[in-house]
Amino acid sequence: MASYDTCSEVGPRCPVELTTYGYYPNFGGNIFFTVFFGVLGICQTGLGVYYRTWTFLIALLVGTFMEMAGYIGRVLMNDNPWSGPAFKLQIVCLILAPTFVAAGVYLTLKHIIMSLGPEHSMLKPRLFTWIFIGCDIGSLLLQAAGGGVAAAAGKADFEMLKAGDNIIIAGIAFQIATMIVCAFFAAVFFWRVYKSGDGFTGEKNLDTGDSAFVAKWMPFVIGTEIFAYVTVLIRCIYRLPEMAGGWGNPLMQKENEFLLLDGMMVALACLAFTIFHPGIFLKSLRFAPKNRT
Repeated sequence: MASYDTCSEVGPRCPVELTTYGYYPNFGGNIFFTVFFGVLGICQTGLGVYYRTWTFLIALLVGTFMEMAGYIGRVLMNDNPWSGPAFKLQIVCLILAPTFVAAGVYLTLKHIIMSLGPEHSMLKPRLFTWIFIGCDIGSLLLQAAGGGVAAAAGKADFEMLKAGDNIIIAGIAFQIATMIVCAFFAAVFFWRVYKSGDGFTGEKNLDTGDSAFVAKWMPFVIGTEIFAYVTVLIRCIYRLPEMAGGWGNPLMQKENEFLLLDGMMVALACLAFTIFHPGIFLKSLRFAPKNRT
């Protein structure tokens, strides 16, 4: 039977239709995302080093470079859809990478709260990173374990493949639940800020003469945060039915949907965090002894 253990290239006994995806990954589309995430990773490195946003830099750097590595795997699969190493590279990296971008969302939210007024939040700012990034790590471990099991199973060991699939689904579902709970606390916070009449200007945390600059751009920072949150959430929601249908299901074999609802959503989130890098506007995000919280 055709599997990643018995097939090394496309041939009469190993047609492309029997691979997990059932197609040759589009070369142009996957090259685009490879280059795009690579450039974003370089930009995040420069911005992170310049503004000393080390924690945010780690999250976005790992996220963008893992995405790049995943799409390198898909580019290699364009040449040989039966390449086991390329399949494992892309499946593990593309499953795990958005979790790091989500960590950037939680970290940015913490510092937005510190800027607009912690008294309006149901949770202390530091709890947003402790709780939600902690849950993010939990979902990451689940997805990593599931991806490892599935990658090791290939396509021949159906029981092992199904087990890996279920673990990944549990990890993604946990990630979605975490994001929804975080959105609830964020919505309550923003509503309280709005009702307080203080506005979304970030004046609570400003002690220098650039308050006008921050006041002008803070709505864009908040908009970027919401945009990144929604795009990552869309990607996670898409992954649930894609994985729930089993390896090689019809949805998994539709590349256009994957590139749009997975690749493009994560790319847009990373792009937004690059154009409106939170380190430019949120001083508490920058590393300095007085900013430790």
